[in-house]
Amino acid sequence: MTWSEGLLGFAAGLLISVVTAPVGVSGAVFLLPVQVSLLGVPSPAVTPTNLLYNVVAGPGALLRHRGSGQLRGPLARLLIAGAVPGVVAGAAVRVFAVPGPQVFRLFVAALLLPLGLWLCARTLRRARPGGTGDVRGAAGEPPPGEPRRGEHRPGEPIEASSTGPSPLSPPSGQPSPRATTLLAAAVGVAGGIYGIGGGSLLGPILVGRGMPVARVAPAALACTFVTSVVGAATYALLALTTPGTVAPDWLLGIACGLGGLAGGYLGARLQPRLPETGLRLLLGVMATGIGLLYAVQGLG
Repeated sequence: MTWSEGLLGFAAGLLISVVTAPVGVSGAVFLLPVQVSLLGVPSPAVTPTNLLYNVVAGPGALLRHRGSGQLRGPLARLLIAGAVPGVVAGAAVRVFAVPGPQVFRLFVAALLLPLGLWLCARTLRRARPGGTGDVRGAAGEPPPGEPRRGEHRPGEPIEASSTGPSPLSPPSGQPSPRATTLLAAAVGVAGGIYGIGGGSLLGPILVGRGMPVARVAPAALACTFVTSVVGAATYALLALTTPGTVAPDWLLGIACGLGGLAGGYLGARLQPRLPETGLRLLLGVMATGIGLLYAVQGLG
């Protein structure tokens, strides 16, 4: 790695993570084309290099989210439980089966393009006057004078209901714990194969199913960090017994990660100051942009 490549990697990691950290995305899915097209990282070493970026960059955003209570919350545990075995399986598939990059680009495009367009349309529809969207802020707080969800309003009778949903059941429209874990496992396999932490896939899906960004972002970042540590370690072990460029480009991954470390901290610091509608729209635009980019590259 030359100095110019290291500086380019640092700058790319910094700029990408500032934009992506507020919505729970590490930015590795954006860094992948930079490594392949601009930095010339060979395959399959680009995959563990991307995972190494997540390992170095992750603590910046996680540090800002540590007080939210979501880093060790139920959602984070469900995502990690599914994604960790998935990323190990994905690493083995990448080394021994070696799916081509064109298949990956078409896979990501087919998933993210319609998902991003749907999330943008739903967010804009809910943001219109008279829409059915929730007007809570980025931290999930109700408007002034309104009670929190589940809070008793003074003067109103308290009604007991035996037919209401269980407190452990997810709100209507949100995926069940079992579905969330299975989704994380599938995303973990994709992350192990292609070096994306999974937040870029999990974030739009979970937010699109009705979960607030303030809950999804720290859980997705925690899942990305843990699976990236496991994935990078798996590739390092496979490199000991497998010929070819399997091990990560350590210096480049660290350089990109240091940029992502600073950018992730700044991006996570911005998250509480941004409105929920704006974060949802940003996530939808990002998903649509990635989908279009990979559709053009995959079909080209």
